[in-house]
Amino acid sequence: MEPTSFAGWQPTPRFRDRVRLHVLLFALTLATTTFIGAFHYASFLDDFRGSQVLPMPLAALLIRGFWYSGTILAILGCHELGHYVACRYYDVDASLPFFLPLPPPFPTGTLGAFIRIREPIPTKRMLFDIGIAGPIAGFVVAVPALFIGLSMSHVVRLPPSFLGDELGEPLVFKLAAWMLWGTTPDGYSLNLHPMAFAAWFGLLMTALNLFPIGQLDGGHISYAVLGQRSTYVTFVTVFIVAGLTVFARTWIFFTALTIAMLVVFGPRHPRVFDEDVPLDRARLLLALCALAIFILCFTPAPITLNSLIKR
Repeated sequence: MEPTSFAGWQPTPRFRDRVRLHVLLFALTLATTTFIGAFHYASFLDDFRGSQVLPMPLAALLIRGFWYSGTILAILGCHELGHYVACRYYDVDASLPFFLPLPPPFPTGTLGAFIRIREPIPTKRMLFDIGIAGPIAGFVVAVPALFIGLSMSHVVRLPPSFLGDELGEPLVFKLAAWMLWGTTPDGYSLNLHPMAFAAWFGLLMTALNLFPIGQLDGGHISYAVLGQRSTYVTFVTVFIVAGLTVFARTWIFFTALTIAMLVVFGPRHPRVFDEDVPLDRARLLLALCALAIFILCFTPAPITLNSLIKR
């Protein structure tokens, strides 16, 4: 276990988690994601026909909404538990996961989840391990869920002029879809099972968290690898994210969020006591793995609103 006896650093008193609050937020997020999942399942059965009639009773749809809610909560939960377990391993005080419900009409049912680390992290290795544990844990769950969800999806012919939102496909999504379904012919589209959509959203959240910005997971990893030079990476990445708004308006919200984060917390990552000590080779290799995960999960246009697809 990493030593924690550094000059100037003292452990802070441990807080007691308000378990009822965590349970309430989880229950609300389960409710919103299941409700949204029910309508994803109804759309899945509709096969792009645009019918306004529910294909089955609402109660039956809600049960099938667990395809989506169970998958996305598993991905988000494992991501945050990765951080939490790493914090417990290093005896760093951290909260239980906070799940964030998001009511309709938003198509995800949740804004994600987070844990609160309630004391400074004293060493670079501890910071790196805590930062990278979440994305790896979430990715390990998201990829099998993607393959299972895509296997339950199916290819259908689109109506002559189909007007709808188009999802950007990360590299790992494209690879999995090609392995399972081959090349989709013109005039056809892969109708995603709700479990596949949940996996897609989980991949997107993994990519967003791995941006090397400030207090994001990628920011922790960047600082652990580069030290104070990571501040320049943060500024460059924010400009890149702002530039991505050219590809999709959906980046506007994330750009505003990252700028607000930098205004509140500052652009410089909180320092650790061994800032000048380089990481070992194994962790540098893990940092390259994190970069690979980001590349596999990233898409420049996550959602293209009201795209017209012609035969």
